[in-house]
Amino acid sequence: MRVALQTTFAASRKEPLVEMLGRVHQGFVDAGLQPFIRFNFGDGMVVSYSSVDRVLKRHPELARFVTEAAPMPGLPASRRLSNGPLSAGANEAVPYATLQAIAAGVPRSFPFGNVSLQFHSPEFGELNPTMTVMPTMMAGVLITDSWWVNGRQRSLSACTVAEVAMGDKKLPAPSGPIATVLAACGKAKKTIQAPLPENLGTGPVPAIRLASGMLAPSANPELAVKVKAIAVKYRDRLPEIVKEARLPHDLPGTAEMLSLAMGSLAGPKKPALERVFKPMGYSVRGGTASETGSFSLQRRTPANTTLLISLDCGTWSHSLLAMFLVYGMGFKAVLTLPPTEKAAIGGQYKIGDAEQWQKIVDNLGALVAHLEQTFVPEIEAVTGPSPEWYKPVS
Repeated sequence: MRVALQTTFAASRKEPLVEMLGRVHQGFVDAGLQPFIRFNFGDGMVVSYSSVDRVLKRHPELARFVTEAAPMPGLPASRRLSNGPLSAGANEAVPYATLQAIAAGVPRSFPFGNVSLQFHSPEFGELNPTMTVMPTMMAGVLITDSWWVNGRQRSLSACTVAEVAMGDKKLPAPSGPIATVLAACGKAKKTIQAPLPENLGTGPVPAIRLASGMLAPSANPELAVKVKAIAVKYRDRLPEIVKEARLPHDLPGTAEMLSLAMGSLAGPKKPALERVFKPMGYSVRGGTASETGSFSLQRRTPANTTLLISLDCGTWSHSLLAMFLVYGMGFKAVLTLPPTEKAAIGGQYKIGDAEQWQKIVDNLGALVAHLEQTFVPEIEAVTGPSPEWYKPVS
């Protein structure tokens, strides 16, 4: 079967956009490939003048690439230079030297609100456009640069398509020209797997939200529907399930936690997570120097089902949102994890101090252990084992 592999690479804002562009382009040159470059240079709200107009003064030949059409249904119209499907210059190539000159002006001369440059060659494989609407799931190498509240945001990712048999133990490693290009992209941070259906048919296909947040059609639609029914059943009776788990600590409810004085913060959060979840077989990743942000805890069952606990500990607030995710080939199930019987289902919960955080983690551990004895086996009884090579994120 075919599997789309979306790999995210380390991308630093300290590296000028034009240098990253040149590094990727040189990778294609070294691999002997001639890429087609899809580009999008969009005006932003940060400045009062148009970067598109500034580019056109230097490169008037790009006028046919200007469009103001909404990039997707439901999104506002935006003025941009693009050779995408909504532009009069759709699918037309622009000399690399011209794109290089524009990139060299970002962000000082051309403070575009968002920039995307996608390199594609047939060696990366082809994806049916109806299988994905996300740029990061288009085969090739994608560079993005955009404004955000804390300055410019940069990303570098690649999407390849691999062929694998269900009985294989591992996915084939990139080789030949693809390996050369990926090496030029630098250090890989993570890879998301998206097994693809053999064909989409004529009706709607259930979508699976990948570990990256992107949507992709299920490789086994019938299985996805059955697993969703199980997840809905458990979500409907989640308060009862929390009681059945016999949480060790009777913590305050959501409203009471919000009314309490902030007091001291919890401090480092990973030690408590490791004390509770490492003995249960979970790896613990994430956190930052200030121990905010998110954590990802993961393990695999003997049936090759991946269990993932996602903890958002609040980048802007000292609050927790916990999710329990069950991944298998062609399906995904999600439940929220209330840290106490009194917590609002699906809402954030104030973390409090270090003692409170340890109690929260103890309760989450008890609830996850209960779901591993009930929720997970019920899913696996329907799905059977997943292939050994399947890992939603690595």
